[in-house]
Amino acid sequence: MGTATFTDGTFAFPITGGNVDYYGPDSDVRPYVQGEIDHDGSGISLTAADGTVVELTDFRIDPGESKLYGTVTANGAVAAEDAYLFNLWGGTLKPIQMEGSNAVLEGTTVHISPDAASLLNQTFKTDAVQDEMLVGVAKITAATE
Repeated sequence: MGTATFTDGTFAFPITGGNVDYYGPDSDVRPYVQGEIDHDGSGISLTAADGTVVELTDFRIDPGESKLYGTVTANGAVAAEDAYLFNLWGGTLKPIQMEGSNAVLEGTTVHISPDAASLLNQTFKTDAVQDEMLVGVAKITAATE
């Protein structure tokens, strides 16, 4: 949705704002990635066989909490704003890499939050969405200049 793309099985959500400090796994600072990353104006849409549509948009990542929040819309009506959608587990996060003037952080696994699992199961009348279900692996590419 919006400015998001889906290519070869990968979702991409443009960074629209925020600020992050990276201290690195070798530092004494924990969590070693702190700040906020915003993805306003993009998201994903989920449609059930009965036509029910759930949109997850305007993501806000808090790496210090290891959580991703967003707006949830069900059949065109806002169901929740700044809802806790995904848990981010950084235990597999690779050290920061540079690609030209871009900083790249990759390896954090993305899991359905308990709140999102409950809301999606209720909305789609199912029990298929499990708390902490693995969704994928995050890769953040941010301009440093």
